[in-house]
Amino acid sequence: MRMGHDFAPARGAALHCAELTTRGPRPEESAALLAAWRRDLARLLADDLSGLLSGDRLDVTISEPDRVSGADALRRIGQVAANSLLRVGALAETALLSVDFATSIALTDRSFGGDGRTTGSVPDALPRSAALLVEEAATMIAGAITRASYGDMPPPAGAVTRGEVIVRSESAARLKPFALDADVLVFTIDIANRQGCTWRASLAVAAERMARLLPGGGRAPRARSRRTPANGLAAPFAAVPLPLHVVLAEFDLSLARLQTLAPGDTIPLAMGRQVPLMVGDTVLAHGSVGTADDHMAIRLTRLPVSASHQGVAP
Repeated sequence: MRMGHDFAPARGAALHCAELTTRGPRPEESAALLAAWRRDLARLLADDLSGLLSGDRLDVTISEPDRVSGADALRRIGQVAANSLLRVGALAETALLSVDFATSIALTDRSFGGDGRTTGSVPDALPRSAALLVEEAATMIAGAITRASYGDMPPPAGAVTRGEVIVRSESAARLKPFALDADVLVFTIDIANRQGCTWRASLAVAAERMARLLPGGGRAPRARSRRTPANGLAAPFAAVPLPLHVVLAEFDLSLARLQTLAPGDTIPLAMGRQVPLMVGDTVLAHGSVGTADDHMAIRLTRLPVSASHQGVAP
């Protein structure tokens, strides 16, 4: 009886993409992550904005988001406001920060030592000082959003942690922060000091981008790479600078003569036909001294066998 059989697969094995095989957070997990992100961001803003507002001790709260369409989010902001398009998070997501003119002027007043209270009169155009103040505050907020996206984990080396203002405009629609039919999360940021002033701003983020701003959601995927042997002509070693020096002459001098040296003394040098090119104490090559393009130069004439085997060429 023949027990051996040759089996052939009836069809190819299924290959699933990461979107199908990786389970995302459950709704309750996402809600917990979002709540933690809001708390972390509020704490960071209370510290960061204090120096901008005359050193006030600040209490910052960030509301639960309202989920609206992109068109409704722009309608809430209005036709005119101090709008900043931010670049935030490890993956450079965009978010829209908006502050109305009255609040912008009140914040500017407080930054210069005033009481920071809003008044009924609002100018048609934002003064230059207020525009600069809002941009500085927006830069701080962008940095805080980026740092909050890492949660309790320290950012990896070389990671983006600052955030920035991409562009400003009085018209939020002109910045095109999200599609009009997109799901958008709108957060209200309340900044209060101990003197009874409260300043309000709004932060609008597309819902699909918000998932990547939560702790753990903004990690760039780690690409799998096959290890290759180290090569001196490839990165990162190829860019390492090596200080080279050419020894034109060497001579012996007694200690007594060395102690009597003075400016104007002449020491004769005997330069050989072949001079060494060195890396530290190691002779890399030999060459002859001459000129090239009105500069002193060395023409390599001989390399040790070991150097040529390591890929060093004249």
